[in-house]
Amino acid sequence: MTEPARITVVTSGHLSTCPRMVKAADALADAGYDVSVVATRHERWATAADVDARSRRTWPVDVVDYRRGAGGTTYWRTGVEHRAARAAVAAIGVERAPMPLVARAFARVHGPIMRAVSAIPADLIYGGTTGALAAIAEAARRSGTPYAIDLEDFHSGETLGPGAPFIDALATRVERDAMKDAVFVTTSSESIADAYRERYNVATSVVHNTFPLPEQAPDFTRADPGMLRLYWFSQTIGPGRGLDEAVVALGRSGVRAELVLRGRLHDGYLDALRVLAAQAPHLTLVHQPPGAPDAMVDLARGFDVGLALDHGVPFNRTLCMANKPFTYILAGMAVVMFDTPGQHDLGVDFGRGAALVPPGDVDALAGAFAQWAADPAALDCAKRTAWQAAVRRWHWEHDAERGTLYRLVREALS
Repeated sequence: MTEPARITVVTSGHLSTCPRMVKAADALADAGYDVSVVATRHERWATAADVDARSRRTWPVDVVDYRRGAGGTTYWRTGVEHRAARAAVAAIGVERAPMPLVARAFARVHGPIMRAVSAIPADLIYGGTTGALAAIAEAARRSGTPYAIDLEDFHSGETLGPGAPFIDALATRVERDAMKDAVFVTTSSESIADAYRERYNVATSVVHNTFPLPEQAPDFTRADPGMLRLYWFSQTIGPGRGLDEAVVALGRSGVRAELVLRGRLHDGYLDALRVLAAQAPHLTLVHQPPGAPDAMVDLARGFDVGLALDHGVPFNRTLCMANKPFTYILAGMAVVMFDTPGQHDLGVDFGRGAALVPPGDVDALAGAFAQWAADPAALDCAKRTAWQAAVRRWHWEHDAERGTLYRLVREALS
């Protein structure tokens, strides 16, 4: 019998913070490939969720652990190397510096990830997230193994702050170098695909951030029809994600509402939101801790409206199509979305299941909330329409999603 092809799936994030690569590993293992995974561990809060994610899977994971105080010298050694590489590249110039130096300046654990990937025999290496891109390419070139990369975000346009021009320049070098020898490149939205094509003249295949259809269909019954229940989740609850606009809009709408925010708190941000919420006397603001990645759809059940309000800077936010809308519709929720290039076509496809409003337009946002709060039949229709969109097209098992990955892998291995 022919041995199954060996595929190494790589992420520079935790298993619990990179559902995209976990889904890819699951799908390839289900298709009969011999799958191994390389991931990292660097945030204490995500470690328990990693254990939960691993308990549900049989493929092996090689973890690069660079938590402070985790034992060994990885945290300190990589920190020193990373800072030294950044200083050297800044002195030489990003475009003139050698690529190995650029890779280490861009990604703190480039070397450990590269060595972990190199140690696993593979017929194909596939992976993504910023810190893994150069490591995947270098490991594959050293071993002569075909590789493919996933560009979930427009990495050379996702940084904020005074250091953004330098980091974005590093990302540009890494993107350009990693793409040139890749047997295929995937990304997560048509807008991001267009941006990569315009900048690098490279073709990418879009695999959206969809999720498997749940075994249990949503229950559209509302426990309190007089309360509009809204939901938002992310790894970190912080500014620049549309939450300020949502709270102000809820105040202007005058509707009785509950807004639940799930994730890790950015320092002081919830207090700032509560100050805004004081101007919304009918709004209850609730914080919930991060949940296990495999439980995200179930955790979203029972809410009425999900928020997908990323917009503005950095540039990636105008292009991305995050996992939020796809999670919401699987839980049977209507979606309110800012009408960005990345989300426009999706919102149109959702039809009555979504309210598309101009980015940052608080009055339009308030109008959407008020309309659904005042018309329970319209809200029920929106929730059911959103669920039907998930069943019809926007789920991981669809041929245009998991099927695209399967076709690309088959062609790369043929």
